[in-house]
Amino acid sequence: MNLCIDQGNSRTKVALMTDEGKIANHFIYKHFSSADVDRLFDLYDIQNSIISSVVDIEAATVNALSRRSEHFVLFDHNTPVPITNSYDTPATLGLDRLAAAVGAKSLCPNENLLIIDAGSAITYDFVSAEGEYMGGNIAPGLKMRFTILQQMTKKLPMVDVDENELIPLFGKNTRDAIAAGVIRGVAYEVKGYMRTLREKVQHFQTFLTGGNAPYVLNNVRKSRTEQRNLNYEKHLVLIGLNNILRLNVNE
Repeated sequence: MNLCIDQGNSRTKVALMTDEGKIANHFIYKHFSSADVDRLFDLYDIQNSIISSVVDIEAATVNALSRRSEHFVLFDHNTPVPITNSYDTPATLGLDRLAAAVGAKSLCPNENLLIIDAGSAITYDFVSAEGEYMGGNIAPGLKMRFTILQQMTKKLPMVDVDENELIPLFGKNTRDAIAAGVIRGVAYEVKGYMRTLREKVQHFQTFLTGGNAPYVLNNVRKSRTEQRNLNYEKHLVLIGLNNILRLNVNE
């Protein structure tokens, strides 16, 4: 069994992966420590592990993973991956973005791919059918947009939106106007990327992931083509990390 750890800005996502590449169990931590590593290894038959982080990793956590694993990968920009990274500055590409690209390619190996990760920021990445990471864009995330509206104005309030809430086309009060402006703005942004990419490549699949993905997914009006081509995969980064781990273990 493989242990895959994705340490983000606000939380750490962990998955236990079977030899067949399926998720056996998954957890979310506000703070992930060496004690959590030992607890997982004591409870489960884990052989190999990988950790990816967009923040500094505690040395004790790295030491525990290295000590308890038969094969341990501290994922960085020098780690071999099963796709070609054609970013002009590969050392600055977010490791979560690279892992998500690997995860999407493992699920649709022969397709052009648009990968949208709606987290603290929203990233849009493109991988060719040949397995080449071609680049991507970074935009403010949902919470960031709500926060900036509240902080940069004198009278607009901070708004919270439930992920299952259907947002009106036009708000009839200030709260709904902000919610519609932010949520629908991102939804139209997503559809705009899909429409523009469709003009450039004949076939592609879109993968939507990240903690705020359900907000977007529930408010994107999908045509039949979009319904076939839009995939929601909650654990895309973890799936990618598992494929990277397997590649490095086999090598």
